[in-house]
Amino acid sequence: MVNLNGVKPKNGRNYYIALGLEGSANKLGIGVIKQPLLDSTLTGDNSHDCHTEILANIRDTYVTPPGEGFLPRDTARHHKNWCVRLIKKALAEAKIENPSIDIDVICFTQGPGMGAPLHSVVIAARTCSLIWDVPLIGVNHCVGHIEMGREITKAVNPVVLYVSGGNTQVIAYSENRYRIFGETLDIAIGNCLDRFARTLKIPNIPFPGYNIEQMAKKAQHKDNLVLLPYTVKGMDLSMSGILAFIDGLAKDLFKKNKKNKFLFDSKTGEQLITVEDLCFALQENLFAMLVEITERAMAHVNSNQVLIVGGVGSNLRLQEMMGQMCADRANGKVHATDERFCIDNGVMIAQAGLLQYRMGDVITDLADTVVTQKFRTDEVYVSWRE
Repeated sequence: MVNLNGVKPKNGRNYYIALGLEGSANKLGIGVIKQPLLDSTLTGDNSHDCHTEILANIRDTYVTPPGEGFLPRDTARHHKNWCVRLIKKALAEAKIENPSIDIDVICFTQGPGMGAPLHSVVIAARTCSLIWDVPLIGVNHCVGHIEMGREITKAVNPVVLYVSGGNTQVIAYSENRYRIFGETLDIAIGNCLDRFARTLKIPNIPFPGYNIEQMAKKAQHKDNLVLLPYTVKGMDLSMSGILAFIDGLAKDLFKKNKKNKFLFDSKTGEQLITVEDLCFALQENLFAMLVEITERAMAHVNSNQVLIVGGVGSNLRLQEMMGQMCADRANGKVHATDERFCIDNGVMIAQAGLLQYRMGDVITDLADTVVTQKFRTDEVYVSWRE
């Protein structure tokens, strides 16, 4: 049995409070959570049901004009400008008057992510730790997504599909590690969608993937799907070739290149598909690839549950397609959350960090707080699970 009460809360309280700071990409998230001491009579693995209470979940996004991505230096500047203000706002919302007394641990994203934004946030975390004399915990971004998803959905031991702007992985837990069964060989699915959104020059508000999802719903020729490359290689997948192909189609569509037989009728010159059709085809193609490798992982570990985490996990069409696959399996079920928890946020870092803290995993030397752009999910020793 795992004892999540190994480290007692501050000042003889019967609950823990954690502050989480996330800034691995263009979203700066500050979260405050509260967890009670678990009943000492409980047995087994209870890390998916810690009765977490969310006291604050504040987020601010660095948004660029349509057709543009976000550069590390500009994103880092945004995080520096907003971090202190968001921390103050989160503490006020959580009704924390004296952080030195009230907060048990400060958790920050140690990686993976963009170097400059990560560095901006860890400086804020170190500063708060020194001023308030509160211990620090470095959190793997991917593990933060997984643990927040498990806590919100109460999924006990699902196969995890982690889909975001920087990562695409199929994961299953085994022997204190989140094992990666399959992943992208080049770009992540969120990056693929974002880059296609740039080609279309559609707004980045609220985020590009959401806008592509809305455009896909308006597709006029869903029964005549645009054929795109389908690149699954064993348990892995590749999306760069798909992006290059559909980018070419979109550019020919904008240029009215009637020599392209995919887009225009060769005899009449009539336009056969729309931008919305391209968005629909891209989603269907990519999501079908994800469903295939996820089902294969489920068969391998004999599981009937899937937990979808990461920003792309809030896409309702992906949830629907995964649900159709799970419906064909005995008692199959899809677990997913909405954009509050799928998209990068501070509470997910606080959730994973507090689990680490309760197992006695605390940084004792600031030299160990160095952030890294490369931090594999399976590098983390998951001490809080059996």
